[in-house]
Amino acid sequence: MKRELIILLVIAMAIVGMAGAANYMYEKSSVKGVGYRSLEIIISTQNGFNGQKLVEKQSGSGNVITSRIELEAERQPADLTCEWPTGSDPMDYINFTSEQELEYMPVSYQTGTYDQKWVDKLCVQNYKIGAVLTEMYTHDEHLQKTTEVKTRGYNSQTVTPACCTGVLEANLNSNVIGVAHIGWISRDPNADPQLKGRHAEYGRSVEDLTGVFSIEKFIQLWGNSTCGQISVDWLPCV
Repeated sequence: MKRELIILLVIAMAIVGMAGAANYMYEKSSVKGVGYRSLEIIISTQNGFNGQKLVEKQSGSGNVITSRIELEAERQPADLTCEWPTGSDPMDYINFTSEQELEYMPVSYQTGTYDQKWVDKLCVQNYKIGAVLTEMYTHDEHLQKTTEVKTRGYNSQTVTPACCTGVLEANLNSNVIGVAHIGWISRDPNADPQLKGRHAEYGRSVEDLTGVFSIEKFIQLWGNSTCGQISVDWLPCV
């Protein structure tokens, strides 16, 4: 009886520890082949319109020459009094790397015929600093791209300087035969009473391309210019 009580106590302590822990998510994948593919990744570090959000959707038929994805995300603990790794700042973050080389062609199996040109859509939202990034390719006969994105929100009370609330950075490199759409928006994270509760827009960049293009873009959206003074760890992906 005493042994059973000890086991129950250990299980209860483990459950309590899990309830108070930060959520950590990691995935690394590599796919090659010929056929039809449908992929969806949805990540959220906070509930509602808070924290960091990432949505990646891909579908199409043909030759998947290379498809590598590495994703790491962690939720900032609600109780900031808990122990945090030495040398780091309490934050929630998403690191995402995608390397794709896709060629369109119809494929037929006993289950049916798949004839869809490639679609690859990525949307990253940082509600902490009011920034969003969209990278989208549709109707593509050929798509070769490398995308690296990091987004994070800091607990400004513990970060020095305190005004740096977060960052969203992206490095995009692609060769495409089809349709491409790349854009970002920067808005005030706080609603403005003078704008009837809307969020003031500080910046916007939208580019649409149809045809054969080579694209290189580096996008850097910071909560404050002083964010560059902070050393931000970045998990390199292969």
